[in-house]
Amino acid sequence: MASRREMLIEILNYSGFIGGELDESSVKKMILTFEKRSYKNQELRIKFPDTPGRFMETELDLNDIIQEMHVIATMPDLYHLLVELNAVHSLLGLLSHENTDILSFKDELTDIDTLHESEEGAEVLIDSLLEGQVVALLVQNMERLDEQVKEEADGVYNTLAIIENMAEFRPGLCTEAAQQGLMQWLLKRIKAKIPFDANKLYCSEILAILLQNNDSTRELLGELDGIDVLLQQLSVFKRHNPATAEEQEMMENLFDALCSCLMLAANRDRFLRGEGLQLMNLMLREKKMSRTSALKVLDHGMIGPEGSDDCHKFVDILGLRTIFPLFMKTPKKMRKAGTVDKEHEEHVCSIIASCLQNLKAQQRTRLLSKFTENDCEKVDRLMELHFKYLEAVQLADKRIEGEKHVRVLPLPPSATNSLHSNLANTLCMLFQSWLLSCLSIKMPFPAVSCAPSTSFVQLAAVSGSVFISPLSFRCYFLG
Repeated sequence: MASRREMLIEILNYSGFIGGELDESSVKKMILTFEKRSYKNQELRIKFPDTPGRFMETELDLNDIIQEMHVIATMPDLYHLLVELNAVHSLLGLLSHENTDILSFKDELTDIDTLHESEEGAEVLIDSLLEGQVVALLVQNMERLDEQVKEEADGVYNTLAIIENMAEFRPGLCTEAAQQGLMQWLLKRIKAKIPFDANKLYCSEILAILLQNNDSTRELLGELDGIDVLLQQLSVFKRHNPATAEEQEMMENLFDALCSCLMLAANRDRFLRGEGLQLMNLMLREKKMSRTSALKVLDHGMIGPEGSDDCHKFVDILGLRTIFPLFMKTPKKMRKAGTVDKEHEEHVCSIIASCLQNLKAQQRTRLLSKFTENDCEKVDRLMELHFKYLEAVQLADKRIEGEKHVRVLPLPPSATNSLHSNLANTLCMLFQSWLLSCLSIKMPFPAVSCAPSTSFVQLAAVSGSVFISPLSFRCYFLG
């Protein structure tokens, strides 16, 4: 921030604006000067394409005025002048120019904090950029840039920043941006066989943003074989941990993108055909940093009726041998990696619940038999989880009820939302563990030595086995 402030002061000094306010008239004069110099430079470039010396002076003049115009990025209420004086069109026309500083200027213009300072001015600017097919032009420009050259690599980074700023200010443009070639370019850049760098990290972040809550972009990624690209890139982390924090962030972005894609049923078929289940299962076995995210992917891929095929395949590839040790206990390595027990338990219980809901015939029998192993220790674990989250919900209810009587003024929205969010997560876990409990014992099994409930142990001990319906089990727990 300090360097940017110094640069702006230098520009203002150079332009003669210190000591007087930069007003609308001054900005108009600056924009008109930019238009003249841009036109002059373009004219000489066309006239003398093979003799750079003939237009070098106009290059320097154009660069000077672009540097001066950086100050406009601090005045979003005057953005409408850029549109009214046709400067946006000229700026878009300069995207293919060798001077990549134009991208830095646009990045500053679309800075999200600046855009929110004047919503009206920002809307006018974004509308004008979209009318000029800005995303398509930016993608075409990135195609020509050579990232082996530092200045051009910086140009790619600034381009991605422009796209991120616009997407954050107006999320609805993600679909249009993806269809204008951005999705294809991102996939191409992510799978490029070049060393990891900041641009690859940024590409993974933009990809995850495009796929959030957007079935159109998810479908497009599937059609472009994006599922295979994501699986190929993630396979690197099957046996190796990310080398740096930045590479770990990229890995998480790719996992998030894959989870978003699996919200679409058609992509689950592609995930299955691409042997995504096998890769996630191997990650769980290898015990690397990718294990936590692999659990999340399996949860997204197997949940609901659309996950039936994935559930059957998971059993066929011996996934039950992998998931149940994680069900019984959260590994210490996961805790060290910052994974909360509740998050781990949520994903594991959700995977098993999905299997119980979707599996049929032999695969379902194999799953249910797991609950009878080792004196029904997995049923004991289910009971433990049930009481754990039941107690958490009861404590949350008491805290909410107590706050109703104590406080005079209502809680601020942030505090209320946080409290409700935690309660909702706990309720979700309670429901999943209860569902597992009901479904898993729809078959005879030996007596269960579950400490929290003596009456349940006595009931289960009758003749060494017992059949309990989901309804009676529910009535038992809920009184």
